[in-house]
Amino acid sequence: MEQYLRQLIEIEFEDKKELYTGFLIDYSDDWILLRNNPVDFIVDGFVILRNRNIANIHRDEQLEFTEKVIRLKGVKTNAEDIIPIRDLDTIIHYLDKKYGVFQIAKKSAKSAYLGKLIALNNEELTIDFLDIRGEFGGELSFNPEKIRVIEFDTDYINSLKLLI
Repeated sequence: MEQYLRQLIEIEFEDKKELYTGFLIDYSDDWILLRNNPVDFIVDGFVILRNRNIANIHRDEQLEFTEKVIRLKGVKTNAEDIIPIRDLDTIIHYLDKKYGVFQIAKKSAKSAYLGKLIALNNEELTIDFLDIRGEFGGELSFNPEKIRVIEFDTDYINSLKLLI
């Protein structure tokens, strides 16, 4: 992983169809922090991936080209982008304090859940769900071990935060 720091990479999982592309900001034994590149030459927020069931991490000529264009646009990755990614508790409490709203997803890419932290312990993460109209809609609980993806500071999330 060290050789990919601050470079645009693509991560493929054994058990997920979805690929994740982004600038590798940091990594730990359990988590990977990317500056998200969802499509083309766009950088939008951050994604934290659970470092489990990774099939492949690669960087090819197309990714090098995309990185070059993004850098020409003036997008930079720097030390300010690093957040503590030791464990889920540290990540969630940091995001709650700094960003307020974050998005989580489990293995399936079919559903993602936005919200703000209510409580977190070893058995359960509880959030106040933020709906597509920017209104908090009640509690949702998750098994912390099932959380695979955490997104924050995206245009979508920041747009909904304007409505709060």
